[in-house]
Amino acid sequence: LYTPAYAEKKTVRIAYEEWSSEIASTNLVKAVIREKLGHKCIIKRMSVTDMYEAITKGSQDAMLAAWLPGQTTYYEKFKDRFVDLGPNLEGGRLGLVVPQVSSTWLLSQDGQHTEAYMKIDSIEEIKDHYDEFQGKIIGIESDSGMMTIMREKLIPAYGLEDFELIPGTEVSMTAELANAIKKRKWIVVLGWTPHWKFGRWKLKFLEDPKNIGGSGENIHTLVRKGLKEDMPEVYKFLDNFNWSPEEMEQLLLWNEMGGNPYDNAKRWMRANPKAVESWLK
Repeated sequence: LYTPAYAEKKTVRIAYEEWSSEIASTNLVKAVIREKLGHKCIIKRMSVTDMYEAITKGSQDAMLAAWLPGQTTYYEKFKDRFVDLGPNLEGGRLGLVVPQVSSTWLLSQDGQHTEAYMKIDSIEEIKDHYDEFQGKIIGIESDSGMMTIMREKLIPAYGLEDFELIPGTEVSMTAELANAIKKRKWIVVLGWTPHWKFGRWKLKFLEDPKNIGGSGENIHTLVRKGLKEDMPEVYKFLDNFNWSPEEMEQLLLWNEMGGNPYDNAKRWMRANPKAVESWLK
């Protein structure tokens, strides 16, 4: 692989946030760039703010993590200084999520699972259960687009100012969720799809009657200006790269089961050759 010709090619640098969806997509793109296009590729974890700044300054070539409209604030701030290649995934969703698992592992007499231990369906009901939630909403990175929407729009709109929005990471959020489900405690978290947690536990999005969170999310690929001229075949591939939530979930599941995300990405390429071929046309 490391032939002189390979070494002479330019290195592609991709920024990503450490969310499971972006770990999957970024490693898959890295694998295609290395294994099919023969370029070196380095991926670098960054905060949402740093990703946008890096793309506009040209220190990173691309990012696959622009959730829109969730990141509208960042997008609008920098939009004149990068190139938007459009969605690499459509049909995502962001919102507040609660467990829908039963109050006991036992089955009722008629053989059906007992009712969910959390009886709540809408964001409007959260304020009526302050004590059960211990006054907390479990979030993710404080500079993420959804956290900004939570602080500036959703919390005021639904009268949740008395609740503490807890910042953290995807890892800490899912750990809190797992612990609450194990102990059958009430919890509400920021969640999104595609995500492996919906395959592990029975969860549901709370209804958002005021539509603060939006009707749906698309994940866009953003690249630095000049990439098309510097690395046309890489630019063309990134422009073509697009997959479905179902296709991503296959890779998300493999990553959650263990193994190296890059090795799992190469496995996904072998299992989906037609998709890879379509990106390289």
